[in-house]
Parts: sequence; C-alpha cells; structure tokens
Amino acid sequence: MNGIGWQLDYSLALDTGVGGAGAPSLEALRAEERAVARAVRRLLEEGTAGRVGFWGLPDDGASLHHARRLAETLPEGLSDVLVLGIGGSSLGARALHEALSNPADPPDAGARRRLWFPDNSDPWRLAALLRRRLQPAHTLVVAVSKSGGTLETCAQLQAVRAWQAASLAPAEARARLVVVTDPHRGPLRRLAEREGLATLDVPPAVGGRFSVLSPVGLLPAVLAGHDAEGLLRGAAAMRAACSAPELLDNPAALLATLHVLHARLHGRATHVLMPYADALRAFAAWWVQLWAESLGKQLDRDGRWVHTGFTPLAAVGATDQHSLLQLLVEGPDDKLVTFVRRRHLDEDLEVPTAPPLPELGGQSLGAILEAEWRATALSLAERRRPSVTLTIERIDAPHLGALFFLFETTTAIAADLMAIDAYDQPGVQRGKELASALLGLGGQDEARSAVERLGRRLGAHRLRSG
Repeated sequence: MNGIGWQLDYSLALDTGVGGAGAPSLEALRAEERAVARAVRRLLEEGTAGRVGFWGLPDDGASLHHARRLAETLPEGLSDVLVLGIGGSSLGARALHEALSNPADPPDAGARRRLWFPDNSDPWRLAALLRRRLQPAHTLVVAVSKSGGTLETCAQLQAVRAWQAASLAPAEARARLVVVTDPHRGPLRRLAEREGLATLDVPPAVGGRFSVLSPVGLLPAVLAGHDAEGLLRGAAAMRAACSAPELLDNPAALLATLHVLHARLHGRATHVLMPYADALRAFAAWWVQLWAESLGKQLDRDGRWVHTGFTPLAAVGATDQHSLLQLLVEGPDDKLVTFVRRRHLDEDLEVPTAPPLPELGGQSLGAILEAEWRATALSLAERRRPSVTLTIERIDAPHLGALFFLFETTTAIAADLMAIDAYDQPGVQRGKELASALLGLGGQDEARSAVERLGRRLGAHRLRSG
C-alpha cells in the first residue's frame, strides 16, 4: 500500500475473543454491512463534491507548495516558531511535531526549528516564553484560527505583537508574522489584508479538528523540517483503504462499527485510545477532541433530541498501566480500548545483566514494552474487557498521515451510523458567547442578560479558608 504497512486486529473485541455474550458477535458486525456501505458511499460522494473537506486534503499539493514557498521567503536567523492557536488549530500540529521530532535533536541552520504551542489563554506558558525564552528577532509567530476571531488566539496575538513591537521595527515584526485562517472573512483575514501579512488559507469546508493535513498542520511541519509530503502520501494511501465499501475490508468502517456496537449493545460508551509509543502521546490528545466534539450531540440529523456521544480517554502505554489500567480491568465494564503499536523501533536500548534485576539481562526496553502491551490486552480479555489493536510498521511521516486520516474517517463513519452531524459543534458556541459577554465585547446583549441571570447562582454556596 504505497509503503504504508498496518494491521487491525479486532479479535478481542468480538464475543469469541473475550468469551460469552459480553461483546458483539461476528454476525452482529456483519448485520451492519448495509448501513456501513451507505455511510461509505455518502462519505465518498460528499468528499468528492468538496462538501466534506478533509477527504480531499491528501491531494492538496498546492497548500504544501504555498507553505514551502512561504518558508523560503522568511527572514534569516529564525530559530523558533510560536504557534498561536487552540483546539483543532493547535492539537494536530503539535501531535505531528511531537511524533516526528527526536527530543535529542537541536535546531540547525537549515529548516529545522523549535516549535512552541502555548495553546491556552492561561498566561503561565506564554508569559514565560516571551519573558525568558524567546527573542523577537529570532521568532516566527504563526497565528492559526479557522474563523479568524477565536477569542483566545486573538488575545494571545495582540499580546505577542506588543512584545514584538518593543524591540522590532514595524516592517520587521510583520515579516515575522504569518496568519493561517479563512480565505475570505474574519478579523485575522482583515488584519492580514490591512497590513500585508503573509497568509495561508484554511479550506472553507475543513473544520478545525479535521484540519491537521491542511496548512494548519503542514506549515508547522515544513518549518520544523518534517516530511510534509510523506504525511499527505500516507493519508492518500489510507484513504484508498477507507474507500472500500465492504465492512470487513475497510479499517475505518471496522473501527467505527465496533465502537458504535459496543456502545449500543453493551453500554460501552467510554472509549480509550492507548498508543504504546511515547511519540504518540499528543496524538491521543488530538483524538480526544476529534471524538468528543464530533460525536457528542444533542440532536440527530432529523432534529430529534438524542443526547448521544462517547467519552474519550487518552492513555499511553506502558505509563498508564500504572494509572488507568486498574480501572480498565476491574472498574465498570463500560469501556472499549484501542491500542496503537508500531512494529519497528528507530532506536532501542539493551538491558545489561546487572542489579537490581539481573534476570532482565539480554532483554531490550522495546521488547519489554511489547510484552507489556500484550499482557495488558490479555489481562483485559481475561476479565472479558474488549480491546482492538492497530499496528503500524513504524512512526514516520507517511504512517502518521495514515493514522490521522484513519481516525478522521472512523469519526465520519461513526457519526453516520449514529445519524448525527460530525462536523458541527453547537454546544461549544454558547460558552463562547457567554465569555464574550463577561468580557464586555459588543453585540452580546442576550448573552449579557443570561450572564446576569445565571450569575446569581454562582457563589450562592461557598466554603472559604479563614
């Protein structure tokens, strides 16, 4: 498959793998074939028509070309990149950067640069970076917002521009600022046009949490010297696999159907993604937003109240064997675990025959990690707790692009099977409106009234020190 190797083992997610009737049977899985074929067909149609934007991103060589051209025109001496974004405007870029970065590699005089993601309006991280770590002359600022008006991102950008202005001339500051936003509208777009800032477009049909393979993720990847072309190549290869209409031939359809059935038939609406790879720690955090924001919905496609959704948990093996595993094995039987492992390690460490456990001599840390994954999956199955294992050949740009695309497609198909819209997030909007009202921003009369009404509840009962 164009050099992309993967395997999806769902044996321990079926009744024959965990024993008894505590999991769907193969027959129950096959009973969903017609619904899955419809979901895949709709996704292909909507993706081909451009209405589901993430589907076409693997073919978007133009965005990659523009990102590379922009990188070539930047001032010399930029060693750091400050990515200002939140949610989907930050999580994906951070996930791909952490997965593809060797923590021991320093930046060099070429394309590799340090990337920073202060993706919270809590000033703790950003203030420390501006005051004690970064230098305006050597820092490129990348402001990312699909709408162009994200409150947190705009506030950070305004603070960062003041930091730039304290030591840079206006033209120097503008040359060190790039905007990634909607091609036509929004405050960031207007700012870029007014000041002649460098820009890259987020395609209108691509939502933030599905945008990692757009300029949102590609530009940081290029700036850090990662194989951005490999990301798209791997995504295209996975797209081919996820286009199969047959349920048992389509990895995204299998993952989606298993998760939906375990929730529907067995009450397992908490889903755990547990990569046995420290490099995928941020990937699991990216998946949490994708799964929660796409599938947690009040209304179905016909406007009926359903209050549906799954609760995602991110874990990392083997670290979280010492935190979450006790809950997974002996706690409520309401979870389906998906393991992600890689077959080949880029580096490993041999364990010498020495104290304190000389019997470990001759093993390697990689072999120990492998044994721990297998033991975890088997210990869950022993207690009739289901799991799925996705194996990739290695962690590199093509396989990472394939992973991003696989889980995005899994989300899209799961939403179709649940008869909900995967691409909106109306539940998020109200919080934004109330926050704007509390900050005194204009055009929020109704929200201000709600804040005054609801505010009387806040603080009605308190326990204080002293």
